[in-house]
Amino acid sequence: MTSVVILAVTALVLLGFTNGEDPYRFFTWNVSYGDIYPLGVKQQGILINGQFPGPQIETVTNENLIVSVFNSLDEPFLLSWNGIQQRRNSWQDGVYGTNCPIPPGQNFTYILQVKDQIGSFFYFPSLAFHKAAGGFGGIKIFSRSVIPVPFPPPAGDYTILAGDWFRQNHTDLKAILDNGLNLPFPDGLLINGRGSNGNTFTVDQGKTYRFRISNVGLSTSINFRIQGHKMLLVEVEGTHTLQNTYESLDIHLGQSYSVLVTCDQPAQDYYIVVSTRFTSQVLTTTSILHYSNSALSASGPAPGGPTTEIDWSLNQARSIRQNLTASGPRPNPQGSYHYGLVNTTRTIRLANSAPSINGKQRYAVNSVSFIPADTPLKLADHYNIQGVFSLGSIPDSPTGSGGYLQTSVMAADFRSFVEIVFENSEDTVQSWHINGHIFFVVGMDGGQWSPASRSSYNLRDAISRCTIQVYPGSWTALYMPLDNVGMWNVRSENWARQYLGQQFYLRVYSPANSWRDEYPIPKNALLCGRASGRKTRPL
Repeated sequence: MTSVVILAVTALVLLGFTNGEDPYRFFTWNVSYGDIYPLGVKQQGILINGQFPGPQIETVTNENLIVSVFNSLDEPFLLSWNGIQQRRNSWQDGVYGTNCPIPPGQNFTYILQVKDQIGSFFYFPSLAFHKAAGGFGGIKIFSRSVIPVPFPPPAGDYTILAGDWFRQNHTDLKAILDNGLNLPFPDGLLINGRGSNGNTFTVDQGKTYRFRISNVGLSTSINFRIQGHKMLLVEVEGTHTLQNTYESLDIHLGQSYSVLVTCDQPAQDYYIVVSTRFTSQVLTTTSILHYSNSALSASGPAPGGPTTEIDWSLNQARSIRQNLTASGPRPNPQGSYHYGLVNTTRTIRLANSAPSINGKQRYAVNSVSFIPADTPLKLADHYNIQGVFSLGSIPDSPTGSGGYLQTSVMAADFRSFVEIVFENSEDTVQSWHINGHIFFVVGMDGGQWSPASRSSYNLRDAISRCTIQVYPGSWTALYMPLDNVGMWNVRSENWARQYLGQQFYLRVYSPANSWRDEYPIPKNALLCGRASGRKTRPL
């Protein structure tokens, strides 16, 4: 009864945040610990409504999501929404730079709108090292009925949340990092929270199905494939793609892909395979694609995939491009935005590194290793609390200096159009995510980036997305419109690197101070740190 009252009241008092003409969906989630056995060993998992992975969110473009989260853990908790842009509303982003944690035994209600978005995403716990214990789930955003989709409706729509997993509890993994050490190699891979052959996906012979695959792991890229079947790529993180056919797909940390699979093979069961990429030891796990009229089990060895080949992955990444004629969340074609004709106003070069600071392993961006402040940055900015962070505390380009600790925030202007170049001189693949925005992946290549590298940019049909890989000894270049005011996390999707400092915040600022650019602070915002005791808005 209490949860019903909270949801009803919150929806009414916060109605000003959203377009009242768009439908609402209500979710009440209880976050708790529970015993899980994903690799056959008992572990303490983080469950949502008793589920691991958590409940799936299914919604339609522009709908409003009211998600009431009760924290039944014994420690603070936050959920973040990977790929949900939070238009004008970084207040709901669910990372510590924008939100106070939900205290143990208390509730917070997120008010989200999936404004002008379609596609495949996921949510996850963003604090401490909770992601290593679960608490993640899939998000499907369907197109509105009046918007054409560039493929026939599939017979079914499956979500696959795959990634590496450790047998140690998240508290033990966090302690390893806190002691300045590196994590061990993962113990295995999971598909939807289970080990080998723990999931069965039933299909009818002759029909076509959509599979939405996300890499929700902590440390490794994966390769995805289905025995005897080809995959037609149709969507990447909210963008319809050129419909190329692949036998297997590399999916890097934090990334999401949608493929269509036509079940046109003889009636039997087939292996769905996930394996690690760019690791000396290759981990593999399987699920089952079960034809409904099959009497035969999956047979033969699971099909092998690429292992350490970087050029193979780079060439595949370059082949993933935008479908210019398809409609996105709006009726107009995706190609109607001619990003290649827009002049960039600024170039930001970001180099990752792995310095030792004060005798402990840290990770950094342009030599700055991020440390959280005592107050969420968004609240400090809103209340003009001095001494929490300084704009310009991270440089626009690599300095080549040793690493140092800082609460790093980069200033940026609303409606500017920037070039971002990720530079990776290390020998491991990097994966980067930018909250609140999508970007166009205009180029990637080996070696050192220079202004001459722009001659190879794709200025016509580059894929737009929110998470991108950077190969060892390589660079990746993006064009990004800064069209969303707020405080936005830019982070490594390698969770140990993120936890130990490979992240910063991008403050996209508009001097107008208008609801047209950014919603006001939510009336139910949690206040903590130096913002404690202040007022949000009158109820």
